[in-house]
Amino acid sequence: MARRGLELLKHTSFNDQELYKIRHSMAHLLAEAMVELMPEAKMAIGPPIEHGFYYDFELPRALTKKDLTTLEEKMRAIMGGNWPFEKRDIGHQEALKFFADQPYKCEIINELSPDESLSSYTQHTFTDLCKGPHVARTGLLCATGFKLLSIAGAYWRGDEQRTMLQRVYGTAWRSAQELQTYLELLKEIEARDHRKLGRELDLFSTHEEAGPGLIYWHPRGARVRLIIENYWQERHLEAGYELLYSPHLGKSWLWERSGHLDFYQENMFASMQIDTQDYYVKPMNCPFHILIYKSATRSYRDLPLRWAELGTVYRYERSGVLHGLLRVRGFTQDDAHIFCTPQQVDHEIGEVLEFSLRVWKDFGFSDIHAFLATKPAKSVGEEADWRPAEKALEQALTQRQIPYTLEEGEGAFYGPKIDIKVRDTLGRAWQMSTIQFDFNLPARFEMRYVDSDGQSRPPIMIHRALLGSLERFFGMLIEHYGGAFPLWLAPEQLRVIPVAPPFQEYAEYCLSQLRSQQLRATADLSRERLNAKIRLARTLKIPYLAVVGEREQQQQSLALRRYGDDASNTLPLESVVAQLQEEVAKKQS
Repeated sequence: MARRGLELLKHTSFNDQELYKIRHSMAHLLAEAMVELMPEAKMAIGPPIEHGFYYDFELPRALTKKDLTTLEEKMRAIMGGNWPFEKRDIGHQEALKFFADQPYKCEIINELSPDESLSSYTQHTFTDLCKGPHVARTGLLCATGFKLLSIAGAYWRGDEQRTMLQRVYGTAWRSAQELQTYLELLKEIEARDHRKLGRELDLFSTHEEAGPGLIYWHPRGARVRLIIENYWQERHLEAGYELLYSPHLGKSWLWERSGHLDFYQENMFASMQIDTQDYYVKPMNCPFHILIYKSATRSYRDLPLRWAELGTVYRYERSGVLHGLLRVRGFTQDDAHIFCTPQQVDHEIGEVLEFSLRVWKDFGFSDIHAFLATKPAKSVGEEADWRPAEKALEQALTQRQIPYTLEEGEGAFYGPKIDIKVRDTLGRAWQMSTIQFDFNLPARFEMRYVDSDGQSRPPIMIHRALLGSLERFFGMLIEHYGGAFPLWLAPEQLRVIPVAPPFQEYAEYCLSQLRSQQLRATADLSRERLNAKIRLARTLKIPYLAVVGEREQQQQSLALRRYGDDASNTLPLESVVAQLQEEVAKKQS
């Protein structure tokens, strides 16, 4: 069923006009149904979104799941009336008068120029401020499939200083069959939720009472993190990078020089005073790497410098957007900076892309798409810098036949960039790797190198992240694999279970042999029944289970069973070791 859901998503898009009209119309029906249910309702906005729609309301009481059922019934009744969606152009003052009892609509209207044209849409007895488009009549929605899914809190305009509204989410499709297919996919997505699996597999936790948005890595999760970190470091050293470690905080002048206090302060934690000086915990690693660069005179012979760091940074995120491992306030960024000459740029960009593809392949991802963002209207740096940088990014993608979307004018103000998205097993695209030119920081920090002609010139600076952050990457990895990590990443690779107490000694012997070959093995020597031990191992999604009894002891073997399989295969102990080591080496997913 999940496969059918993936096919459904593959062949639909947010730009599908038929679905857009259906979902936009459903949002209006939801608003009408809400006004019938609670006439005191204050309406905010209700747009179509990917896979569905939502509407935000200020309401006299909290909604319940029972209300969703009532709202669905009212929406179906409105559909049955086959009312037309009638568009009407409306003047600024007339709109303010019509929506006088709707403060959120009035705020939207007042933000527009008095000369700007407005329109409203009416179906049945309900009118909303709207640009459209919609289906022609409500009756056309009867053949579609829709469902109200959930209720969530949402600050008006995303500002936690403003009113907390209630957001009702729904989904809508062309038919009841498409709806059912999508709902089955949602069940699979829910089952893979990294927060749920994090608890069940004892991987990590968060503690609101100690500080929201901060991650506590449990032993099993920390083991996976260590595997990822070791892999990351080994690959970087092989690729010619050097590893750095930098402080967690710096004086205010550093963040003034970098521009963060001018442009990023709202995302930084408040300063702390040490010896009468203001310090900030770092939101970025970049300024520290630049200080290391400036600690010595650099020659063109020294370049390129490839410096990488697993640096923990801290950024203030509003509490309403925090989400498990995916949106946090403290995270470890797999950061790297390349300092090179203009002549080295093409080679360095190509190497970074090759590096990225190798890493994603090892972690089990092959569906990759890139986005190339070019110079925006407001930017720093010279045109003579921007165009070659954009060309280098474009050529690197083209030469490696990586599919990409050109995003004209969407680059950062300080340089063009490539963003790489990978798709997981549920077809969801995750923004992960970034390759970013920076013409701003080298100028701000007056970075220089001595060129071959003896002239002092600024180096080209390239920001590069592969996994993004360890926290977000781990959350994505949990959901991609549904918690059943491939052998090379699994916190526990094999569990040995004796069928009865007389065989515990042999189980301990097997354990010692497995561990001596650097395999992450454990033995369940508890007094629980055999079936209970097997169920526990399956619950923890351990890749391999080895049961030992009299026959295995006599043959010096293990009855090996892979996660998800009911049948076992009895193999000599040394064969099990060789099989697992080979699978680890190949990084099979």
